[in-house]
Amino acid sequence: MSKKTTLYFVLGVVVGLAAAAYAATAPYERFPGVVIGGELTPPPADWNTVNDHGVVFLKLAGFPPFVIRIVYSTDDGGIITATRPDGGYWAGRVRGGRRDGWIRLGDETYALTATEIAGDERIPYLENYGAKNGMRMGYDFDGEIVPSVNEPLHTWEVFYWTPR
Repeated sequence: MSKKTTLYFVLGVVVGLAAAAYAATAPYERFPGVVIGGELTPPPADWNTVNDHGVVFLKLAGFPPFVIRIVYSTDDGGIITATRPDGGYWAGRVRGGRRDGWIRLGDETYALTATEIAGDERIPYLENYGAKNGMRMGYDFDGEIVPSVNEPLHTWEVFYWTPR
């Protein structure tokens, strides 16, 4: 094997390993990772005690492994997540039967199950979610949509995560 061929082979291996390491350890909003990390932790008695994080990690059960960063809020019984009604991948996986997952808050990872909240029942969850994350609901008190809001939060899909 020539020096040039050896160099190209080594460079290919290095680039391949770097890409695999990046995909496994650096999940972003639209580019999933595969490792959630953290310490598996029993659920708290009151989920409001862990409502002080901004963006957290969400891993869905099943193949392929899938970890994304997501914002959340809590209430006494669990964790609230929401997503635009745009047919997103993770929401589709939950609807497709992969309801089990893990959410990592800081160094603590919790094993949870998702339930989709539909219809008007979503509104209190979205109000909680919007208040924590600085997002407007997108309608006025007469029920009219506020035109200045590009993506009104009240249209979003809600998933409620409880311990499994």
